[in-house]
Amino acid sequence: MQYQFDFSFLATTWPRFLHGAWLTIQLATIAIVLGFVLGAVCALARTNGTPAMRRLVGGYVEAIRNTPLLVQIFLVYFGLSSLGFQISAELCAALALTINIGAYSTEILRAGIESVARSQVEAGECLGLSRLQVYWHVVLLPAVERVYPALSSQFVLLMLASSVTSQISAEELTAAANLLQSETFRSFEVYIVVALVYLALSFLFRGAFWAVGRIVFVRRRRLGTSL
Repeated sequence: MQYQFDFSFLATTWPRFLHGAWLTIQLATIAIVLGFVLGAVCALARTNGTPAMRRLVGGYVEAIRNTPLLVQIFLVYFGLSSLGFQISAELCAALALTINIGAYSTEILRAGIESVARSQVEAGECLGLSRLQVYWHVVLLPAVERVYPALSSQFVLLMLASSVTSQISAEELTAAANLLQSETFRSFEVYIVVALVYLALSFLFRGAFWAVGRIVFVRRRRLGTSL
C-alpha cells in the first residue's frame, strides 16, 4: 500500500499554523523571562538565605523536578478554577510554564553562584560596594555568564515542552495541529509541518540566545568563548 502525500491543505490553513506558532513564542518568552527572575531570586535565597528559606526553596525545586509538567499544568488550570478564579487557558499555561522553568533555573543558577569564589565577594566588599552591588556585579552576572549555555538550552527545551499546554486548550502550535488533523484527516502531513515549525522555532530561539549572549557577556565575546 502506497501512501500519497497531500499538502494542499496548507494553502488555506497556514494562517492557523502561524497563529499557533506565534502563541507558542509568546508563551515561551513570558515563561522564560519570568522564570529566569524567579530562578535568580530562589537561587540567591537557597545559597544565601535563612535555613527556613533554603528549605522552602528546596521543597519547591524538588516538587517541580519530580512531577510531570502536564500534571503541574492541570494543577494550575483546574486548581485556580476550583478556587473561583476565571483565568484563560493561555494565562494558566504561561503561569505553569513559569513555575516549571523557575525551578530548573534555580538549580542551574545555584551552580553558577556557588562557583563564584568567596574571595571575589570579599574583594567587592573591600572596594566599598553595597550588598546589592556585590550580588549584582560580583555574584549574579558572573554566575549567569558561566551557566548561560546550560540555561539557554533549558529555555529551548521549555519552548518545545509548551506543546503539552494544548491539553488545557491553549491554542498554541500543537493545539492548532490537533484541530487541523481532525478536520483534514491528513495527520501525517500536519505533524510533519508542525515538526518543521518547531525545528525552525528552536533555531530561532537558539539564535536569539546567542545574540543576547554576545551583547551581554562582553568578556566572552572578547575571548571568543562559545555561548
